[in-house]
Amino acid sequence: MARSARTFGWALAAVLLASATAEAATVNRSVFGTAADGQTVYLFTLKNHHGMTVRFSTRGGSIVEISAPDRRGAAKNLVIGRYDFKAWEGGANPILGRYANRIGGGGFTLDGVFYKLAGADPQTQVVTHAGPIGFNQKLWTGETFQQGERAGATLTYVSADGENGFPGELTVKASYSLGEDNVLRLEYRATTTKPTVLNLTNSTHFNLCGYDCGPAYDQILQVFAGRYTPTDQNQVPTGELASVAGTPFDFRTPRRIGESVYSSHPQMLLAKGLDHNFVLDKPAGQGTLTLAARMYDPKTGRRLEVRTTEPGLQIHSANGANGTNLGQGGRTLRQGDGLSLETQHFPDSPNKPNFPSTVLRPGETFRSVTEYAFSTDGKSRTP
Repeated sequence: MARSARTFGWALAAVLLASATAEAATVNRSVFGTAADGQTVYLFTLKNHHGMTVRFSTRGGSIVEISAPDRRGAAKNLVIGRYDFKAWEGGANPILGRYANRIGGGGFTLDGVFYKLAGADPQTQVVTHAGPIGFNQKLWTGETFQQGERAGATLTYVSADGENGFPGELTVKASYSLGEDNVLRLEYRATTTKPTVLNLTNSTHFNLCGYDCGPAYDQILQVFAGRYTPTDQNQVPTGELASVAGTPFDFRTPRRIGESVYSSHPQMLLAKGLDHNFVLDKPAGQGTLTLAARMYDPKTGRRLEVRTTEPGLQIHSANGANGTNLGQGGRTLRQGDGLSLETQHFPDSPNKPNFPSTVLRPGETFRSVTEYAFSTDGKSRTP
């Protein structure tokens, strides 16, 4: 009898395990809207069985929604940005490329050839996010996939040789996937027909309290970086790798975001808040997925952990949001409403030999992985 009960117990456990492992995230594609040129823009929706929903568009790979549960299990969209199709057509929270962030001097020299880039500021000669029409405004193609318990979609864009002044035809694939572990994974792959430079990231702004909570300044941030790259008056890195010790950029131990943003440090005043590249504490070797940052909202208990293969993390406190644009629910978007955690190579690396190289050559494959892992503190708290 005991043996029979034991056998039944093992059988029941096997059934429960099979049932648990059968759960998997799902993906579907729907029409988001019709662009001004008549092309159809699609929206991909990822969902899992633990309360997470992720939506992103084929217009620039813009992330429209990341809904995650709080400590009570209530899910809310944590993405700060415009919500209607017409507004998203402008390319908010998108993939940034070919070169995310800034390149100074109007361009860069590679293999003895100077490449002048489109869209340089006439006064400063700074090119931001690869010029006037970057990857954020391009219409990508997309295909869904299922890999075990993860579901996702891969977006593809082919950038023509010479687009915005960059050499080489560049084929880029960006995969977004969600698992039952509440981890959103972004994977980039790219190849080129000529030597070129490449720096990809996603500019989603998070507020772990939710899109309608106002400034994220009371949320807690930890960044695993002992150095950062100070900038000149045009916010182009000087080339120095400066220690964060004794500065508002020292997030090595968790601290309130507002403590940093309201500092009178010259770099903070220059950028009107956080808009700086942090040099992540990475082990030797390339391509290792390591912890970059943690963010926590005491009010809701939500936690975000960022892991990446990239050497840098650009942190931006929505400094340009001034109430002239409307977000979800008709709320005005204002400075500090969210924080972007952009995993990347360093700004202006093509002009800074001491920075990690961003050169991509024919026959090589660019690879980059970033994970955004969502969880809660598990505490129960009354309002």
